[in-house]
Amino acid sequence: MTEKVKVVTLGCEKNLVDSEIMSGLVHERGYTLVSEKEEATIIIVNTCGFIDAAKEESVNTILDMADLKETANLKALIVSGCLTQRYKKELMEEMPEIDGIVGTGDFDKINDIIDEALKGRKPVMVGNPVFNYEKKLPRRMATPRYTAYVKIAEGCDNACTFCSIPIMRGKFRSRSVESILDEVQQLASQGVREISLIAQDSTNYGTDLYDKFMLPTLMNKVSEVPGIEWVRLHYAYPGFFTDELIDVMANNPKVCKYVDMPLQHSEDSILKRMRRPGRQRDARELIAKIRARIPGVSLRTSLIVGFPGETEQDFENLKQFVSEIGFDRLGVFTYSKEEDTPASRLPDQVPDDVKEYRQNVLMEVQREIANERNGHRIGQVIDVLIEKYDGRNDIYVGRSQYDAPEIDGEVFVGGKQLKIGEIAKVRITHSFEFDLSGEVVA
Repeated sequence: MTEKVKVVTLGCEKNLVDSEIMSGLVHERGYTLVSEKEEATIIIVNTCGFIDAAKEESVNTILDMADLKETANLKALIVSGCLTQRYKKELMEEMPEIDGIVGTGDFDKINDIIDEALKGRKPVMVGNPVFNYEKKLPRRMATPRYTAYVKIAEGCDNACTFCSIPIMRGKFRSRSVESILDEVQQLASQGVREISLIAQDSTNYGTDLYDKFMLPTLMNKVSEVPGIEWVRLHYAYPGFFTDELIDVMANNPKVCKYVDMPLQHSEDSILKRMRRPGRQRDARELIAKIRARIPGVSLRTSLIVGFPGETEQDFENLKQFVSEIGFDRLGVFTYSKEEDTPASRLPDQVPDDVKEYRQNVLMEVQREIANERNGHRIGQVIDVLIEKYDGRNDIYVGRSQYDAPEIDGEVFVGGKQLKIGEIAKVRITHSFEFDLSGEVVA
């Protein structure tokens, strides 16, 4: 009997790419990929270990899947990803439900792990967290056929005091331009129209391989691949956001006018303890330059509240900063005390209830800002990538270039019959807190 494999992905888009590669490898082996966990004889849980909440979700998911050994057809439960890279010993000792684990640098050996697990040998393959994305490996997309994520680098050298990514993913390593373009061309041949370039630190791309910032060159080359209509950039580290990159985003019509730039905080004292680049003045100057040179740009950032030593005044200043800047999109996270990181040893840790209160307050501030910023789109004609049809309300639902998959808003579109995956011109007629609506322009 052919084994039936279900891959469960937790965490970020970078993890999703790894899951897609593992899916490609098991499919190439001849196993059948299934969407329902109850059908699976083998389940791979690709975990996240970035913060406490993600670890808890990973552990709970593993235990939920393990129940299927009793209630369904499950023979082997394999665990991969960041949690295994960081806690391989603890997982194998404390969770006998697991039949094998593989780390972030070895997941291309997934078929070997499955073979060993099915023989009852409880394999552990967790070595150096350095995966070679230059290899040509099969990939089964989990995203809709018209959009895909492409990793341009792995790991990180920035050593922010709160972050455990270097522990789980290793040092910063760029892929070659040729390798990335090969993958984009393959994806385009399958019908992909939107490419989202991802890395832990995308703006640093190329400095290790080419001794210079190569992201602007890469984005231009990706946009030249036939069939690609949108090129979107994620996780742009502010310290390396060059004038050349701004020019590409302003002048290349296929590059989305969308800047995803995690700032983490506004206050200089906090940024210094976080070991983040620059200070608030630098962030304000960069944002002003981006907005001046990329008209209509959508600016997303993420912020951390409750970092050790964050005072009430620091938080009030952060609120003021958010109000003054007026981010189009904002994610607010509570600080998570991660073991083996410098910030975990800092004094003046902030209580959990205070962190959560500050998160809620800041998101309420952002709610009003987002509503106002969205209102500026009324009357504009914008391109919308159509993603689904809502038959009950007879409308289509899509995204503009100003909205990333999964995390940002949607555009509700009325009008003529449209195709899923096509890009339509839509005149915006209404705005909401996070979404827009409009009519197709004939």
